[in-house]
Amino acid sequence: MKKSEQIEKYWTEQINGYRALDEQNWVTKKIQLHEQRGNEVARVTGNGNLFRLLDGDGEETSLQYQLHVTFLIRNGDAFYHEEQQATHQALFYKDQLVEDRVVAEPTEEEAPAIEPFESSEMRNNERFVYDRRAAVQYAERWWDDYNPDYKNFDVDCTNYISQCLHAGGAPMRGMPNRSEGWWFSGDNWSFSWAVAHSFRWYLSGSNQGLKGKELERPEDLMLGDVICYDFEGDGRWNHTTIVVDKDSSGMPLVNAHTSNSRHRYWSYEDSYAWTEDCQYKFFRIGE
Repeated sequence: MKKSEQIEKYWTEQINGYRALDEQNWVTKKIQLHEQRGNEVARVTGNGNLFRLLDGDGEETSLQYQLHVTFLIRNGDAFYHEEQQATHQALFYKDQLVEDRVVAEPTEEEAPAIEPFESSEMRNNERFVYDRRAAVQYAERWWDDYNPDYKNFDVDCTNYISQCLHAGGAPMRGMPNRSEGWWFSGDNWSFSWAVAHSFRWYLSGSNQGLKGKELERPEDLMLGDVICYDFEGDGRWNHTTIVVDKDSSGMPLVNAHTSNSRHRYWSYEDSYAWTEDCQYKFFRIGE
């Protein structure tokens, strides 16, 4: 049996027998969290794409593959698809799959909070019309792919969200100082464009162009709004998502990069990075 076929068989068994599995399995954890919220996971399908051979000498072979799982969720009287990708590493011994684990996601570069940037041009045009539909359409188009017009970062969550907001009409400003404004230009960009911590503080500090109004509750968010995450609750903001839909209870469903996700429940409790100390910031984008 080919290694790709063995991985597919392995995950078919994992998915079909999830109730007996360890909760460390991210697919299992996601299903259980949906059930706790009163949803029914009607169907789960998955496939793996082999992309890197790490060691193929002797009797052992180690390789990495991209696992793409689709969950059909029944939420009240409605159905929707949630999708997620994760990088896994598999170990084969004598052509038998003996170990499989999730590859830890890379961490972001250290970056400061961003100073607001003001120019005479922006003072004369402080508002922009945010096209939420265009931002969401972009988020749906590129959730599992990478626009070649932009750099693809190892930790790509905030870069992806910035692209979505720019597609919705958010104006760039502050070039060429990386510590000012919010912008991307070829082989250079502001910290706020690509680093979650800097982006979170930029939204709070900006008073023109792209800015964020902090909201108290996730259910108050609209499509095209943004959520920022401090998973450890230590003041270091780690992740950013965009609201692309809502469930039957009015709670946000989000898209994200790095662990590429579509229509994921906003709280991210199914993430390996999430802790009980997790802090959130909910931002209304536009006027």
